[in-house]
Amino acid sequence: MKLAFILDRLEDIKISKDSSYAMMREAVLRNHQVYVLHQEDIIWRDSAVVSFVKVLTMNEKTTQADSWHLLSETLIIPLQAFGAVLMRKDPPFNMEYIYSTYLLELAEKQGARIVNSPRGIRDFNEKLAIAKFPQFIPPTLVTRREALILEFLQQHQDIILKPLDSMGGASIFRIHAADHNINVIVETMTHYGTRTIMVQRYLPEITQGDKRILMIAGKPVPYALARIPKPGETRGNLNTGGTGVARPLSPHDKLIAEALGPELVRQGLMLVGLDVIGDCLTEINVTSPTGMQEIHAQTAFNVAGMMIDAIEEMVDGNACQ
Repeated sequence: MKLAFILDRLEDIKISKDSSYAMMREAVLRNHQVYVLHQEDIIWRDSAVVSFVKVLTMNEKTTQADSWHLLSETLIIPLQAFGAVLMRKDPPFNMEYIYSTYLLELAEKQGARIVNSPRGIRDFNEKLAIAKFPQFIPPTLVTRREALILEFLQQHQDIILKPLDSMGGASIFRIHAADHNINVIVETMTHYGTRTIMVQRYLPEITQGDKRILMIAGKPVPYALARIPKPGETRGNLNTGGTGVARPLSPHDKLIAEALGPELVRQGLMLVGLDVIGDCLTEINVTSPTGMQEIHAQTAFNVAGMMIDAIEEMVDGNACQ
């Protein structure tokens, strides 16, 4: 099977941590042929969506960032010629990202299998999508009105402010009712009332970890990656110094996963990362969720293998129709 991965620059991939690397390695081990491309390599030309791709050859004997891969010359291949195309470009979810989803949606109409669905990626804003499942979320406000944010702060005393278009814990603020810089933080976050943000009650359970639950084809990986903040830090994200600890799913984690699984499948979202603090769902990551390698290293559960299994089943199932 031919698999195409839409990625960021290969030179920036941390092969000891990156989930796309884990999936590509698993695919190669199964004798699938892996191709790579970038956003700018998706082209509409002559009434078809084509891709400028390169065949990836992986070097398993190196840990060097610049020598783990070899690439072929550029080939021009229609996206529907691949068994599956995995959209693994990291945010920011800006207009270029949206344009890519439009092109990928056109490719779908021509027979391409895109993982995750471009429409699903657009419809599931990674912050706002939790509003579809209010029974699982903490007290939450989405607004750009300063007065409403200050009212929410007075009600809950300790809150988190998040932009709607960032990743990796970027630009997240925690403020208390007694802070001296409340107004300037709110003004900065909302761009003086011109940018909508998400506000949530602070969850003290964050000290026990921000759990990443990976969902594959509607089913949860049996272990979550609890990302525990470093001392003095509110965010558990690994790129802000958090420590990832794999743990079996709790009964409530399983309840959330079972409730969301069918809807994620319906939206064409094969690989999703649910973020759960305590018992509260805080984000739904649909662009390029990570955590596969950390879970595998600590539990021996092959998350990338589960993902490639799902892709093989999808392709074989479609081939039989």
